Amino acid sequence: MISSTFFFLFSQLGVGMMLCLMFISPRSIGNSFFKFASLTAAILLGVVLGFDFLFPSPVRSGQLPVILLAASALLMAIYNRVVDVEKFTAANVLLAGVIGTGLLSIVWDCFAFTKLMALGGWENWVLVVNHLSATALLGSVMLTMVFGHWYLVIPRLSIEHLARLTKVMSVAIGLRVTAIFFSLVVLRAEQSIPLANVLNELMIRQGFFFWPRVIFGVIVPIVLAVMIWSTVKLNHTQAATGLLYLGVVAVLFGEFFSKFLLFSLNLPL
Repeated sequence: MISSTFFFLFSQLGVGMMLCLMFISPRSIGNSFFKFASLTAAILLGVVLGFDFLFPSPVRSGQLPVILLAASALLMAIYNRVVDVEKFTAANVLLAGVIGTGLLSIVWDCFAFTKLMALGGWENWVLVVNHLSATALLGSVMLTMVFGHWYLVIPRLSIEHLARLTKVMSVAIGLRVTAIFFSLVVLRAEQSIPLANVLNELMIRQGFFFWPRVIFGVIVPIVLAVMIWSTVKLNHTQAATGLLYLGVVAVLFGEFFSKFLLFSLNLPL
């Protein structure tokens, strides 16, 4: 369980950071931030791959997700070197390759996952929706937090870039909440599984995991997103970055408890 949780959480974080780089441009910001972000993501994936090599997941059929993630990490390293020499057109092509192989790894890992509640054939698709939305959320909140620090490096940097990433993060929060409801809708549609019984299991017997998942992974990010947007509109980048720190911690805790619920109930939430 620990090996799969680690693989899910940090592979989604690394791929999600690269995914959100699409919404800003090195031509207007400069290449230093892109070098730092891609290096951070590549290190994350390197650690994930090393951990998976030492402690393989017992609930994955096949190694194709790991191979695809390794390809994504390799392309990240090449991207880091290409963006360093300001070959931005080639860097954009490589970024598309990084995102494509990374997202394919996450999707394939959902179909290779063997420990799921039967939902009339929808179970793996429910996991895909949840893990892709988690990738967007983890990546957006981490990248936006790191970008907030770049106003210390480049004080005259336009606030528009931080505003755009804040909007991306807000959309990602909405997608993550929608994915949770999608899981419950599919569960309700599968008549062989009483929804009331599952909700009782979630809220009472699994309450130690469920309520922190809801508080840290849903309620706190929504509240913080509103506060962050308010500070961005006031051009207060330091306050926004401080709130983003809290957002990163909350989302990591929320997704951590989400993975534990996946293993305890065999249901992605």
